[in-house]
Amino acid sequence: MMHSLIRSAATATVLTFGLFGLANAAPATMPITGNAPPPIGHYQFCRENPSECAYAGGDAGPAVLTEERWKEMLKINYTVNSTIKPMTDMDLYGVEEKWAIPTWAGDCEDFALLKRKELIDAGFSPSDTLMTVVLQPNGEGHAVLTVRTDHGDFILDNMRNKVMLWSDTEYTYLKRVSAADPSRWVKIQDGRTVAVGSVN
Repeated sequence: MMHSLIRSAATATVLTFGLFGLANAAPATMPITGNAPPPIGHYQFCRENPSECAYAGGDAGPAVLTEERWKEMLKINYTVNSTIKPMTDMDLYGVEEKWAIPTWAGDCEDFALLKRKELIDAGFSPSDTLMTVVLQPNGEGHAVLTVRTDHGDFILDNMRNKVMLWSDTEYTYLKRVSAADPSRWVKIQDGRTVAVGSVN
């Protein structure tokens, strides 16, 4: 059942590739404005898992979004969302903030880290699978995975199984991992909202 749902969603969306970037007022690619400090959780994650944050040869450029790659993105987003149990760091580790690749439970950044790992294992470049920090409409922080493609920047989110262009989501985008260096972060200029001008 799951495979047929994924196949149907993938086919329908692949047929609309030509519409991306034409119907959206916001750019399909996130505007980057400079360096940003990494979240403490990611800094500690890199210290504990240096191979996950090792310099991988620079920016390989956006992934070419084939039908096969689109289906892989949908499958990984759905599978991780369906198999990992949502649980806070305090409940899991007894601390407020800890980034880790989950095996059975985790919070938003853990979902994103696992999706990143599985996409890289499936052949995506580390420079196109980027941890990203956003604000939800209620002002709470959240982490998602950005996948850079030649059709725009798509968001894999533990709160939804649908994979969407960043500009079609309701979030305010703050910063993400640098495409050139997985240990660094860069600022995102989210011009879709007035509130972003007051976020440092």
